Amino acid sequence: MELFFNKYLNAVKRTDTIHYTGSVSAVKGLMIESRGPRSMIGEICNIRIGKNKTVMAEVIGLEGHIVKLMAYDSTEGIEVGCEVVATGHVLQVPVGRKLIGRVIDATGRPYDGKGNLNTSEYYPALASPPNPMTRLPVDRRIVTGVRCIDSLLSCGKGQRLGIFAGSGVGKSTLLSMIARNTNADINVIGLIGERGREVMDFINRDLGEEGMKRSVVVVATSDTTSINRLRAAYTTTAIAEYFRDQGMDVMLMMDNMTRFAHAQREIGLSTGEAPAQRGYPPSVFDMIPKLLERTGTNDKGSITAFYNVLVDGDDLDEPITDKVRGTLDGHIMLSRALAQAKHYPAVDVLKSISRLARRVSGKMTLKAATKVARLVSIYEENREMIMAGVYQSGSSPDVDEAIAKHNAIEEFLMQEEYEHCPIEDTFRKLGALAEIEIPEEEFDESPQSIRKSVAEQVRNRKKAEVAESNSQAALTDLASISKSLS
Repeated sequence: MELFFNKYLNAVKRTDTIHYTGSVSAVKGLMIESRGPRSMIGEICNIRIGKNKTVMAEVIGLEGHIVKLMAYDSTEGIEVGCEVVATGHVLQVPVGRKLIGRVIDATGRPYDGKGNLNTSEYYPALASPPNPMTRLPVDRRIVTGVRCIDSLLSCGKGQRLGIFAGSGVGKSTLLSMIARNTNADINVIGLIGERGREVMDFINRDLGEEGMKRSVVVVATSDTTSINRLRAAYTTTAIAEYFRDQGMDVMLMMDNMTRFAHAQREIGLSTGEAPAQRGYPPSVFDMIPKLLERTGTNDKGSITAFYNVLVDGDDLDEPITDKVRGTLDGHIMLSRALAQAKHYPAVDVLKSISRLARRVSGKMTLKAATKVARLVSIYEENREMIMAGVYQSGSSPDVDEAIAKHNAIEEFLMQEEYEHCPIEDTFRKLGALAEIEIPEEEFDESPQSIRKSVAEQVRNRKKAEVAESNSQAALTDLASISKSLS
């Protein structure tokens, strides 16, 4: 009986009996100005249009008695004098297991026409990252089901990586492959600024019925307001945080960070912020690490995160790409040249890196991955000579091996979109390519357990040195005693 009344009790607790109100004084493009109400940055306000319509808006700026708001819905119908009512809280996101299999918008409202969510618990969309001193270490491998990533770019549970590429190179397809094949407990997917057609394509074709059974999808299409596209990223992260707090290993996927930055650029410029790098105001570069640092591990569970980044003009040094790449724990670079050659997924393994691969891989797995990557590198360094027929067989054993295994390595790195690749199969093929046997105990998600950490190695070495020193001292004393007795 108590559980039955919980949702009503929570609704009463969230109800503010004192309302601060104001009135709209101006509408300037994307921004709405009002005199009052008393409010804080990030607070949700309701703008009443006539008797029956209410538009939700968020406070994005304060200037004297003027409150600057950005509406989550269309500003159509808003006029000077419309009442603005402060809610007293920031955006709250409904959370719970009932979200699994559902599609919602940036404010947590159902987007799939399947009825109300009927959840009684809420998380704030705006939150601080976990305390770095309480984060659990990233020491367990996560399976993505993508052969080139699981073998040469191993990722840990709680690691954050970016997938970088220009348009049409296969970022969304790669995300869908991970969503279907990962061994994470649940997927939380944010589609930020996507075309309306792409949303249903991703849900029905890429994710599929099986993928949706363990996924939550947050959608803010390109035609929605800037604040919608911005907050959709925060809503996605908040939902992932809830499941992490339940002790789960969560896979968060966001497509994409560039449109998140574009949304904040629009908001920042409309509030009068001065543009800085390539038209982006400083607030964009302040928001990116604050959002990305919320994922990873805490003291209960983990959020492994993959963020798609649309690289403007294929310029890998443009500001957003550079900022995201410098914040994350690794980057996966997709190559347009590989995509044009029909090499899918178009992952450039030489330009990609997983900074935590050594922590979550066994000794022989690392050795095999290093050898295969080295063969790829040798072939690329000598590609022009090989293709031109200049290289003479026998000139270099390393180049000869790279040529002999090139086709096999290419076949290994390529994978059909719906091809399922178990980690055991991936490691056996990797070992065969490198001619290195990978023991079965390294197939486990915590293969580092069979290896000692650097700290343990140093500690053991010091113990060995002390033991050897004591042994030498004992032998010296024994020799001295023997000499004196003789």
